[in-house]
Amino acid sequence: MLRVDSLTKRFTAKDGSEVTALQNMSIDFDPDETTVILGPSGSGKSTLLRTLNLLETPDSGTLSVSDCTVDFSKKLTKDDKRTVRSHSAMVFQDFQLFAHLTVLENVTLGPIKARGMAKKDACALGRELIATVGLSGREDAYPYQLSGGQKQRVAIARALAMEPEFLLCDEPTSALDPELASEVRTVLQRVAEGDTAIVLVTHDMGFARTIADRIIFMQDGVIGFDGCATEFFSTDQERIVKFRQVFDA
Repeated sequence: MLRVDSLTKRFTAKDGSEVTALQNMSIDFDPDETTVILGPSGSGKSTLLRTLNLLETPDSGTLSVSDCTVDFSKKLTKDDKRTVRSHSAMVFQDFQLFAHLTVLENVTLGPIKARGMAKKDACALGRELIATVGLSGREDAYPYQLSGGQKQRVAIARALAMEPEFLLCDEPTSALDPELASEVRTVLQRVAEGDTAIVLVTHDMGFARTIADRIIFMQDGVIGFDGCATEFFSTDQERIVKFRQVFDA
């Protein structure tokens, strides 16, 4: 179980005003389901997702995973970050692959450096995951030789190489054209059918319909809806109806 409790996060805007990205937010994430986080731009979706991997540090609240609880009112330690990140891995909108490393090297770097895995074992795992995302034969290619969809599939394989309980995906298809986005959706659907829980931020309503067990709808840093996908797409809550009209065209 991954849990956040009473999270609050504030930013200072360029004009000097204070913006509250997360307001006293509490959520339990179940390791047996795929959770999709929806909401308008600026609602706090990505801030929440990045907090789950300690890429953002809230002003207050706690994060609990396994037997570790991080209290954000205290200074984070390296052990805090190491423990939390051992349970989750991120997939970013802009891939964030290392340009000077091959596909296989990108995928195996984390297991070797962070998990202490022997290179031989890491390479075997890496090749298996590269095949899983449909890129067998591209192990020695460099990122510049790949399409955007292929880069994102490598990024997914790299995240899965850490064998996380939770795969955290921040708008993984938003930078891709429809055909390439479809490739990534197919891979994530396959992951969702396995043993890894997914927490996904997206504006792709069609994808949300097909992959989500649960949908969390955020607006202005608070949760406006938390329930099953069927209920979300049938609710008559005014702000959700308006959101669907914009993004579910």
